[in-house]
Amino acid sequence: MVPRTSAEPERYFFMHIPKTAGMTLYHRLIGCHGKTLYPLPPDRGSLDAAADIDHLTRCFATHRSQIRVVVGHFPRCIDEVLGVPLTTFTILRNPVDRTLSFLRRRKQREENRDRPIEDLYANPYLLHGWIHNFMIKALTMTVPEMQRGVASMVRYDEGRLERAKQVLEHRIELFGLQEDFDTFCEELSSRFGWDLGDGALLANQTSAMDVSDELKERIAHDSTLDMQLYQFAQDLLERRRLSDAAVTVGSALSTAVGRRRFGR
Repeated sequence: MVPRTSAEPERYFFMHIPKTAGMTLYHRLIGCHGKTLYPLPPDRGSLDAAADIDHLTRCFATHRSQIRVVVGHFPRCIDEVLGVPLTTFTILRNPVDRTLSFLRRRKQREENRDRPIEDLYANPYLLHGWIHNFMIKALTMTVPEMQRGVASMVRYDEGRLERAKQVLEHRIELFGLQEDFDTFCEELSSRFGWDLGDGALLANQTSAMDVSDELKERIAHDSTLDMQLYQFAQDLLERRRLSDAAVTVGSALSTAVGRRRFGR
């Protein structure tokens, strides 16, 4: 984690995990931040800009004074790559739902339309690069592990799961869940003072598709650590919201007691 200094402006990083409503948020962030958001025009929509670390570092070296918000399929450790502190936020999703949405999106490509979705899931690059325990990987990947960007393969074990939980709780400024996307956007606007629009825009959605229970069970088994992380994330959000509610109630009671005491 790169320490913050007064010499650098506040910068933000949206760690975009694919198929978590991230494209919808991305477009809303563009509306809010315009030309200070990476990918910069005319690179918006480019896969290289969205996922290639070298492209990001070259662009940042040239436009450092301009860029205030970075959006992309990058691991949390890009602050170390860029050498600047980044306030990070992200969205998580149930791993089975995220994977099925990811596969549906891939199946929309012309070359995949006649392929069974099970074949796409078995593709080694997709499975190990973008599906298998991907959320844990994005949170915990180190710079030396990043041989092919966030699609690099890493070793998964209980130790990495615990590191992911620690990062999520203590090093991610704000996170939300895809199924409660609007609430997350409201919290993002409130925390950072951003105007993210009215929420009418939706992007990169996929249509529902019948899949076997066997495939769903296989996905859950293959990404069992991501499943545990997701449960932890749900519980952590609930604890935080209960804590915030308790503080609000306590503040209201304190105010009411003060008014009675002073006859107001």
